[in-house]
Amino acid sequence: MTDTYPESLRRLIAAFSRLPGIGPKSAQRLAFFLIKSTPDEAGELARSLTEIKEKIRLCSDCGFYADKERCAVCTDPARDRSTLCVVERPQDVLIIEKAGYRGLYHVLGGSISPMKGVGPEDLSIETLVERLRGKGQGMIREVILATNPSLDGEATALYIARKIRPLGLRTTIIARGLPLGGDLEFTDEGTLTQALEGRRDFLAD
Repeated sequence: MTDTYPESLRRLIAAFSRLPGIGPKSAQRLAFFLIKSTPDEAGELARSLTEIKEKIRLCSDCGFYADKERCAVCTDPARDRSTLCVVERPQDVLIIEKAGYRGLYHVLGGSISPMKGVGPEDLSIETLVERLRGKGQGMIREVILATNPSLDGEATALYIARKIRPLGLRTTIIARGLPLGGDLEFTDEGTLTQALEGRRDFLAD
């Protein structure tokens, strides 16, 4: 069917189809929407996409998305600087925020996964340890491990807990009311809020 479309429209549909969660029909609907939109609306979308690639970077402190060297979370003086929540991906920060957490973050960039060839050296674990030893020394009193409730997430949390144990900081893990093998991204706010409130000390023995 798409073979009958003009080449530019086929390319646009193919580009949308490569986005996560977007199938062929959804890609076509998005493309048709843009065709009907005004030049200003289409231009704004194009400019936004360009700006994302040009301006968005990872925060030099925590690894969350930023358009400057440091993100809005790390530069906010109202944040609780005694707690540091460790998550796997930048998008997890937004999910934890919705649950009411107002401390600092550290984004690992993934989880340890031998099956996928991802080891501790591929993540920002050493950066985390250095951060706790340096800037966080005397300020951060609790490290909250909020990795996904999967085998890789659990293994990552255990590895980190063992790495930071010599620092003498309280290390907790969010309560596992979450389904095993689940993903924070698809967890409702109420469940995640309870998981944060019910976090327990994590002993890496």
